[in-house]
Amino acid sequence: MSSSKSVIICGGGIVGLSCAYYLAREGWAVTVVERNAEDADSCAQGSAGYVSPSHVIPLAAPGMVWNGLKWMLSSRSPFYIKPRLDADLMRWGWLFARACTPEHTARTAPVLRDLCLGGRKLFLELAGLTGNAFELRQEGLLNLCQTQECLDHETHGLAKLANELGVEARVLDARQTAELEPGTRLEVAGSVYFPNDAHLSPRKFMPALVGLLKPLGVTFRWSTSVTGWRTAGGRVTGVQTTAGELTADEFVLAAGSWSPGMIAGLDVRLPLQAGKGYSLTLERPRFRLTKPLILTERRVAVTPMGNQLRFGGTMEISGINDRIRPERVQQIIDAVPAYFPEFTAEDFAGIKPWSGLRPVSPDGLPYIGRFGRHPNLTAACGHAMLGVTMAPSTGLLVAEILGGKKPSIPLATLDPDRYA
Repeated sequence: MSSSKSVIICGGGIVGLSCAYYLAREGWAVTVVERNAEDADSCAQGSAGYVSPSHVIPLAAPGMVWNGLKWMLSSRSPFYIKPRLDADLMRWGWLFARACTPEHTARTAPVLRDLCLGGRKLFLELAGLTGNAFELRQEGLLNLCQTQECLDHETHGLAKLANELGVEARVLDARQTAELEPGTRLEVAGSVYFPNDAHLSPRKFMPALVGLLKPLGVTFRWSTSVTGWRTAGGRVTGVQTTAGELTADEFVLAAGSWSPGMIAGLDVRLPLQAGKGYSLTLERPRFRLTKPLILTERRVAVTPMGNQLRFGGTMEISGINDRIRPERVQQIIDAVPAYFPEFTAEDFAGIKPWSGLRPVSPDGLPYIGRFGRHPNLTAACGHAMLGVTMAPSTGLLVAEILGGKKPSIPLATLDPDRYA
């Protein structure tokens, strides 16, 4: 493709940068517009860093409506929706409830599998190109279960579905689980092991990706916010920013939780809520793990990152804000000793909590594809907790879409106009 074709990517997080890479690789003249500075924090930076083909069940799953109603009563719950009078939130909640069906899971799980497996394959390629600067490790993932009831539920639910979809899942008892992590004492009934999962250090991945983009001629507009759009004949002709108006042939919306507000003037409906997550990173943990873990009953993720150990979790739907709710951080801290008896709350004393906003669609699927109302505007947002895992496959899909190629993954269920 000739470099005379130009594209502006609105958003310089992990998804936006991935789109920039695969488009630049195809010869596009790429400009990335990002409201933060180059070295600023982003939603991916403090995440668990999972590359997770095992995550084949969408957030909008059977039983989540009842759980959500229960959890709304406690701000310490794993999935907390702060009650507020907000029309967008109420509509999102209604759409979320409609999606929490077995039929929805059966229809969307293969799409999630393909996006996640595709992401894993591309991360391996990127590791080779960067000398594995972001510490990709293929150690698998353990879903730890404290109780036999939870283990039975995971066995007949997630593990069964994953195996049916070709994503290997092994159900292990307590002894077998301990053999995979001999460096620590675990209080569990067993686990589900996903040997094809991987993990990385997201704070090292972002600079590594920027390092690949600069030699490809990608232009960066850091510390630049989108303020509006110019359209003509149903197409976007320019994007207005705090640094002036920018023009291009194509435009990509990859602004995460800020995406709906960014396109407010384009008469496009994109239901999305910001889901706040928290993490705590120990510089000198009591022991070293080889594998990332999920404390299943508590919905807490644990990831070894070099000498560090990161604990993260919770989903808090409370709007776009950076407020740290201490009780939600405490919920993570309280979960750890239940599975790791050697840990105490004092291990987390003085650790500054991190928080980030994950863009959550009502059905748990990202928005990837062209908008019907503005056919040269393409969505690449709404990845919820799977932004890291799906970023490379999303970038590749966007490059295929803009290049007029047949998408490597069917786009029907990812259509950004599905709630238009």
